[in-house]
Amino acid sequence: MSFPLLALLSLAADPSLGLFEAHAAIGTPARQGQAAFENNSYRVSGGGTNMWARRDDLHFLYKKATGDISLTADIKFESTGGDDHRKAVLLIRQSLDPDSAYADAALHGDGLTSLQSRETKGELTHEIQSNTKGPTRLRIEKRGNVVSMWIANAGEPLRRAGGTTKIQLEGPFLIGLGVCAHNDANLETAIFSNVTIEGEQKLISTLETITVSSTDRRVVEVFNSHIEAPNWTPDGQHLLYNGGGSLYKIPATGGTPEKINTGFANRLNNDHGISPDGKLLAISDSTKDRRSAIYVLPIAGGEPKPVTTKTPSYWHGWSPDGKTLSYCADRNGNYDIYTIPVAGGEETRLTTADGLDDGPEYSPDGAYIYFNSVRTGRMQLWRMKPDGTSQEQLTFDDANSWFPHVSPDNKRIVFITFDKEVTGHPANKEVMLRMMNLSDGKITTLAKLFGGQGTINVPSWSPDSKRVAFVSYQLLP
Repeated sequence: MSFPLLALLSLAADPSLGLFEAHAAIGTPARQGQAAFENNSYRVSGGGTNMWARRDDLHFLYKKATGDISLTADIKFESTGGDDHRKAVLLIRQSLDPDSAYADAALHGDGLTSLQSRETKGELTHEIQSNTKGPTRLRIEKRGNVVSMWIANAGEPLRRAGGTTKIQLEGPFLIGLGVCAHNDANLETAIFSNVTIEGEQKLISTLETITVSSTDRRVVEVFNSHIEAPNWTPDGQHLLYNGGGSLYKIPATGGTPEKINTGFANRLNNDHGISPDGKLLAISDSTKDRRSAIYVLPIAGGEPKPVTTKTPSYWHGWSPDGKTLSYCADRNGNYDIYTIPVAGGEETRLTTADGLDDGPEYSPDGAYIYFNSVRTGRMQLWRMKPDGTSQEQLTFDDANSWFPHVSPDNKRIVFITFDKEVTGHPANKEVMLRMMNLSDGKITTLAKLFGGQGTINVPSWSPDSKRVAFVSYQLLP
């Protein structure tokens, strides 16, 4: 399973957007917003009802970022009038979801300036109001999970506005400029000038393979952007991976990536894979309503055909006969494992335990579905019959293991292990790639690396069962 943010990473730089990479509506504003870089300033227009409570409506100009960072700008509304509570904001946000965790330095139409925040996804928004009205320059600064706001009037140095707040972010996040009209019938515009971003870390992604018999690793390609989740093509000649909401194909020996045509789907996450006969791709994409759904399309590219109607749904496996998909889905607040015919139809729920069940993948002989579950306290590996019966635990150690992938010869599974203190499968963590021998249950460590989310989320064995593809990461100052 991949959460929405990861479909947004590695967006191609657009000179017309200056320091930023993309812009988009958050929520459901009635009027379409815009963003542009003109005369060394950013002009952002946004509609929407509010940025408050448990959801937000606005237009957001953004880029991905990691680590400690600050964003500073002079801000003014283009015109007078409008709602007193319209907002021009410097915004740090986990994702484009309307209920995402976030913090912003918000200049209101009447001059009120506040540090607003939603600590975790779906929680209520809170604010700390400044005692200075209508400052001309603002800064939002993130240090660890603590966020502060700085303010200044014309000709003054920046100073702390007062209290701080906390937000919980996983891995890369989004930072940028936003505008909310606070009246869904209106479209408000703000000018952001003298914009600076400081303290951002650069992310390097390395696509690698590892020979499981020797644990020798080989670099396929290095990317100055975030890529994720390699699949091996059935002929062993190429790898597929996702980045920036798109899917790419690259020779397994390295070379120039080729973008795969996925039609309307441009918000792919890292849950994708190739059918057993090598003719189809299954993808998980959130273009339609910002919630992940599963589609299939020809492996050469084309217009995706929907499989699931309920969202969110995250693909993880093909049945050996190519007729059924296995996936993780949130239904009524609980993530469980489901199957559905490739042609579409009714989904079948296979797990009912409280807590997260994820990563369902068929064994090559179709005898089992392997998955990971937190039902016993830590994330452990499990398997069950394809109809959901005979669920049995496979690992019992003091760590958190995810995404079991079964070798084509049905002899081993490879998986990723996080430290016992790590919740979920976040990015940018020290992790291990480990392998279990299915004949005796013996576990060996293949590699220790900096990775996590995106490293090995999907089936990634070579067709000859000798190598595994994965992604490691590095953060640079």
